[in-house]
Amino acid sequence: MKAIVYTKYGAPEELKLKEVTKPTPNDNEVLIKMFATTVSSGDARMRRADPFLVRLIGGFFKPNKPILGVDIAGKIEEVGSAVTLFKKGDEVFGSSYPNFGCYAEYNCVPEKGVLAIKPNNLNYEEAAAVFFGAHTALHFLRKGNIESGLGYKSDRQKVLIYGASGSLGTYAVQLAKYFGAEVTGVCSTANLTLVKSLGANTVIDYTKEDFTKNGEIYDIIFDTIGKSPFAGAVRSLHKNGYFLRAVHMSLKPILLGLWTTITSNKKIIAGVAEEKVEDLIFLKKLIEEGKLKPIIDRTYPLEETAEAHRYVDKGHKKGNVVLTIQ
Repeated sequence: MKAIVYTKYGAPEELKLKEVTKPTPNDNEVLIKMFATTVSSGDARMRRADPFLVRLIGGFFKPNKPILGVDIAGKIEEVGSAVTLFKKGDEVFGSSYPNFGCYAEYNCVPEKGVLAIKPNNLNYEEAAAVFFGAHTALHFLRKGNIESGLGYKSDRQKVLIYGASGSLGTYAVQLAKYFGAEVTGVCSTANLTLVKSLGANTVIDYTKEDFTKNGEIYDIIFDTIGKSPFAGAVRSLHKNGYFLRAVHMSLKPILLGLWTTITSNKKIIAGVAEEKVEDLIFLKKLIEEGKLKPIIDRTYPLEETAEAHRYVDKGHKKGNVVLTIQ
């Protein structure tokens, strides 16, 4: 089968189209014929081994998982002898993390992994664009107690999404609105209309305004890209507020976060989202009810994966970048 393989960390040029052995499912696995996946910021970090701690997951000296990609959108072609949850021909979506392997024509995943029947109102490209962004956004917003609906002034939480036009951000805006929050989205000039269309009550152009200096206080500040001014963001939180950061932080913000947690009631939450199939099914329900939609910026064929990574590396994508697999 065809797959995109990398054998050393580095630039997008390390991603090569190669012929590799088609996988065979174990007893508890399903073999998925892949039709689409995404190029996420997480894939790009794995490719670059940036931050350095990525090497603890992906291999210290060279990649031990040579095929990237975690977002699944495809059709089950074969099931293992012990599989009971799925059957041949099922159209599915979900995640292959931590095994990756989605930049390929086929991938094997455990039936009891993070996998579900594809939403009936999405095509494969749209379904591929759901998991990484939507699941991560849901995980962190729940860590911020989004479901309580209790704000510091009223029963409506004030939530600010920094990087509101990216993969995580576009879903975070929609999910925060679903949970009844008053949402402020921070993005660049070019993306103000998009973020407003997703339901943001207020949009701030970070090139013209620093949200930490406008006097507003928020129950939740969710930095989806790791570029907000840390100290200013913490000052803009209510005394019992949550600062969420969905990317790995350098040592200084980690130490500042610990100090903030020790010396105040403000909570600083960062790290990696815990994957749950229940969350995937919840997201599917919202999508089928028309309450959540994927945003796709660009679509590339598998053969142009390196070019897709170059685009993602620029840091300006709107929503998701999708790879189609023929």
